[in-house]
Amino acid sequence: MATPAEDLEPWKQLHDCIEQNDRSAAEALLDALPPEQTVRVLFRLSSDDQQRLLALIPPENAADLLHEFPDQHAADLIDHLDTEAAAHIVDELPSDDGADILGSLDREHAEAILGEMDPEAAGEVRELINYPTDVAGGLMELEQFAYPETIRARDFIRDVRERRKDIEQLPARLLLLDPLGRPTGAVHIEDVLLANPESALGTVSEAVPTLPVTASLDQLEDYFDEYETPGAPIVDELGHLLGRVRRQDFQEALADRASSDQLKVQGIVSGEELRAMPVVDRSRRRLSWLSVNIVLNIIAASVIAMFQDTLAAVIALAVFLPIVSDMSGCSGNQAVAVSMRELTLGIVQPRDVLRVWWQEVSVGLMNGVALGSLLAFAAYLWQGSAVLGLVVGAALAVNTVVAVSIGGCVPLLLKHVKVDPAVASGPVLTTVTDMCGFFLVLGLATLALPYIA
Repeated sequence: MATPAEDLEPWKQLHDCIEQNDRSAAEALLDALPPEQTVRVLFRLSSDDQQRLLALIPPENAADLLHEFPDQHAADLIDHLDTEAAAHIVDELPSDDGADILGSLDREHAEAILGEMDPEAAGEVRELINYPTDVAGGLMELEQFAYPETIRARDFIRDVRERRKDIEQLPARLLLLDPLGRPTGAVHIEDVLLANPESALGTVSEAVPTLPVTASLDQLEDYFDEYETPGAPIVDELGHLLGRVRRQDFQEALADRASSDQLKVQGIVSGEELRAMPVVDRSRRRLSWLSVNIVLNIIAASVIAMFQDTLAAVIALAVFLPIVSDMSGCSGNQAVAVSMRELTLGIVQPRDVLRVWWQEVSVGLMNGVALGSLLAFAAYLWQGSAVLGLVVGAALAVNTVVAVSIGGCVPLLLKHVKVDPAVASGPVLTTVTDMCGFFLVLGLATLALPYIA
């Protein structure tokens, strides 16, 4: 007996709408979804169904749905759509979102889509597409409310009334420009409404700080921390207004960067993976990392093979090998995190590697002695051998210094040779700390073997 459509899960109902090419039913179902469920439902669909859904519904609705997807996934969906259909959807996106998506496509396909778009919208996207996504130019939108500083309050209100069909939402404030198009101030909407209708808006404005189009995410962070404003005006090298970065867009970019870095550290080398992606693509993204790691782990494990006799003679050493390598790895990862943060903030540069190394060695010596002493005491209590305790304690102390040295310096060195520190620091740290940890424990134990009870 067939299950009534209303009893199906929402994504199954949506899949049926797509299969039946039923646009009105798909729109009605999406409209009825609570906002918090929309993302979940969309990602229960296959990538193929997601693409077919975007092509099925009106372009303005498809553009709204694209906001629910991460940028790279949205770009993948657009990439597989018919060029004309893709162009209609990108036409409906804000200029900054359109530039982010098309900037992720190969140049030839992006140009084909731009060629099918509305000329004005295509021109705005072209203006933004060459900016990196992590600078103000890549985050700004060209759509804005900006008027000459000499405009009177009543003239502004008349202009808004005439354009009301094209205005989705009034901003919290207006930017005012001098005759050369440079921002001179900002005025809040309520101040405009309360002003004398004949007053020039420049007389009730307040100063507005600007940012260059090349401003980094960290500069944007400083700006929004200092100023309680919904948007940052972005200017070119001559001070002419180009657009604005909304606080919301900046916060999303900051969160995306943190998420991407975390994924890279965990081996998702592309910086983004979703389970709605094809299984083969997901497997390939992970294997590129895992295949390198298995080779590095074999190299580290080969150190143990060199000391098989020692390990056989003192089997208790097998218990301490993972402790020494793991604890050292934890210390090294702390150093990596600090170096990555300072690189991001611009506090350190690759040429500071020796200073960073010395600062990490200082911390490593203190922590290494403390951790080594604790492990030595634990080994003595367990096995009753002071020499065994001294061996594993000394190994952990020395390996901690090695780990923080690598963790602190490798990100800077990788940055110098233009390799992504977030991706490569982890494998280098893990391999070296494992090899050194195994070698130190087993090497010292071999030397002290006659004295270990």
